[in-house]
Amino acid sequence: MPDDTDFSLHNIPFGVGQIAHSNEFFVCTRLGDSIIRIDLLFAAGYLPTIPGLQVDVFKQASLNQFLAKGLDVVRTVRKVLYELFESGNESFASQHVLHGQVIYPYQKVQMMLPVKVGDYTDFYSSQEHAYNVGVMFRGPENALMPNWKYLPVGYHGRASSIVVSGVDVHRPHGQFKPQDVEEPVFGPTRQMDFELEMAFVVGKENDLGLSVALEDAESHIAGLCLFNDWSARDIQAWEYQPLGPFLGKNFASSMSPWLVTLDALEPFRVASPKQDPKPLPYLLSQKGHNFDIQLELWLQPEGEEATCISTTNHKYLYWTMAQQLAHHTVNGCNLQIGDVCASGTISGPTEDSYGSMLELAWRGTKPLTLKDGSKRSFLEDGDTVIIKGFAKNKNIRVGLGEVRAKILPTV
Repeated sequence: MPDDTDFSLHNIPFGVGQIAHSNEFFVCTRLGDSIIRIDLLFAAGYLPTIPGLQVDVFKQASLNQFLAKGLDVVRTVRKVLYELFESGNESFASQHVLHGQVIYPYQKVQMMLPVKVGDYTDFYSSQEHAYNVGVMFRGPENALMPNWKYLPVGYHGRASSIVVSGVDVHRPHGQFKPQDVEEPVFGPTRQMDFELEMAFVVGKENDLGLSVALEDAESHIAGLCLFNDWSARDIQAWEYQPLGPFLGKNFASSMSPWLVTLDALEPFRVASPKQDPKPLPYLLSQKGHNFDIQLELWLQPEGEEATCISTTNHKYLYWTMAQQLAHHTVNGCNLQIGDVCASGTISGPTEDSYGSMLELAWRGTKPLTLKDGSKRSFLEDGDTVIIKGFAKNKNIRVGLGEVRAKILPTV
């Protein structure tokens, strides 16, 4: 297995697949260009007996039941799979009959949304992004709101409109108020945008009324995915005061199909950005909770070559996912298995590392030029947005794959 693939032996992510034209779902993992069905490996006796773990757990349309067995069980299954796939495992490699029954080319498997999402929270955790947006709308003196450096700002989004990578997104309708008119108008958004984000999936619940301490937060996180929280900027700008995003955000969010565990990402753990002022005690940690994950944003006009328009990194997040989860539950809010918490747009310190078109084209004043010579201030119908992510050092590479979708005309 080459080490330069997103899905190297060091990764072993989890997802849910379906063979085309069948109603059969299965939990699977991926190595290179191959999808491996864990349900059939289990049935064939390649996984050891784990108390409480039955083959039916791996014959589901989501990972929720598997995660509910406990993250220690998930960790054990990942370890067994690693040992099974290691080069030199003649017992497994000699079972040629498994190919085509247990192992499939990735092109033959339709990947599903990895979890059944009960609730979805979107945070606003990139200082660079929050500052840039604040400068645009309030000026540099008041760019960050007074609360921003004291808590991870977030809002509850719409879980039902989260879709897996490859599902195209229609341009939404809504109210917005152009600058040159006195009354709002109704119609398709003129400012369709993406938001480059990462999301974590809750893998361990907390009871209602009980908070999760910061030092325990990562034990509640099953893994990470790539996330694109689509935005209609003009609709959002008109509606968001005083209660925040609504129709400008809830029409669609796109999520990558593979859940990459924190164990796989551990070699890429880095220190979190210095926080000033010092966070309140329940948000204060000496441990680094960010990861050095390179994130790329590609824009492809219909029928044309894709252009990489931004490169940023998970390590830039000011508020970490551990802080997000600790803050989310500090009032006793009960998170449930399968809940999704997204980071908010991840922007870096330079103009080529911004995570939204709003920033990259600076509210339409600096249009981007793509490889085909066309320009973009916001997204056009037929544009495909692709977010890729991977962590890499001298020895290993662990990728999250990609999340992509095309913008379709309004309906």
